[in-house]
Amino acid sequence: MTEALIVRGLSKTFAKPAVSDIDLTVRAGELYALLGPNGAGKTTTLRMVAGLTQPDKGEVSIFGVDARKDPAAAKALLAWAPDEAMIYDKLTPLEYLEFVAGLWNIDPTTAKARAETLLATLGLTDEARRRCEGFSRGMKQKVALAGALIHEPKLLILDEPLTGLDAAAARLVKDMLQARVDAGGTVILTTHILEVAERMADRIGIIAGGRLLAEGTLEELRGKAGEAVGGASGGGTLEEVFLRLTAEPA
Repeated sequence: MTEALIVRGLSKTFAKPAVSDIDLTVRAGELYALLGPNGAGKTTTLRMVAGLTQPDKGEVSIFGVDARKDPAAAKALLAWAPDEAMIYDKLTPLEYLEFVAGLWNIDPTTAKARAETLLATLGLTDEARRRCEGFSRGMKQKVALAGALIHEPKLLILDEPLTGLDAAAARLVKDMLQARVDAGGTVILTTHILEVAERMADRIGIIAGGRLLAEGTLEELRGKAGEAVGGASGGGTLEEVFLRLTAEPA
């Protein structure tokens, strides 16, 4: 199976170590959930993968492209959507998407068609020509997601994509992400909603204290959680497994 992302020995220190020698692999065509407590290093890790933060050391390969040696080529393969939508409030969603498409050198006709399709999929057609300044946080999140998808990236990285969304909008976004994976796309996301990760993720990585504690399917994580407490897995929900793996040692 093709590997969408390979990370080896990734480390970053600010006032103190934020990420320490992380190794992880994400396969093409899967939805990978990176989970961890607040301050665990999830966002820092993904920002380094996306080329927004320079690591102190380590390697990042995106579909075989060395992200440190050829950052422009690596960035062309991915899109990053942070938990706080960063869009231009004075633009309409359609204008914003056409602007982002222009940055990727997408011809205007293709850009407009893609923008209209994305806005329709995200339930924003009626808002396409309204300025974003009057939008709710959830609506801005959807516009930002559309902006991340406009150049059809092979790897989509989402930091808390369901933040600020109501139930209907969250369901719409989840369905969209699942459809993207079903079509062969690759998605990495962080979320504090463990039920979402349990239901959607093909594989899960659990990070705490800047280190990757465990990685695998839910069943594999159950086994590792059992080993962590000195016994057999015994099953359990992702929440139970997560709490066992991230528990502070006595």
